[in-house]
Amino acid sequence: MKPLSSLLDPKPRERGLAPRSNAPVLDRMFLHGIEVRGRHGVFDFERQAGQRFVIDVDWWLDTAGAVESDRLDATLCYKRLHDCVCEVVGGQPWSLIETLADRLIAALFEHFARIVTLQVTVHKPEAPIGGTFADVGITRLRDRP
Repeated sequence: MKPLSSLLDPKPRERGLAPRSNAPVLDRMFLHGIEVRGRHGVFDFERQAGQRFVIDVDWWLDTAGAVESDRLDATLCYKRLHDCVCEVVGGQPWSLIETLADRLIAALFEHFARIVTLQVTVHKPEAPIGGTFADVGITRLRDRP
């Protein structure tokens, strides 16, 4: 058996395998299960009566400054993120959950400059499908434009 040291590449940077020293290390934060009543859907009765939407948000950002300072203003306040999601979902109705997910991403990028990448999942557990199902939804993953 070869010794472990013989398996290690002594020059990973030359082969482009090591991270760039100036590249930020991104951390994933998340807030899942945000329940909001909205009026999104293709049918008039969906827009009139409204229904429950469940939103999951994952975001990537550099938290090094927050870790070093232990200060909330050096990271992202998930209370503010929660409020932004509730405002968008509870606001203007859209026909498609695809459009709703897109509007959520746009609003979150606009309000939170520290976010580098976002993943938003919109669940519509009461969708008028007419059959038994556990959930229906869409997940969109986007980098900051």
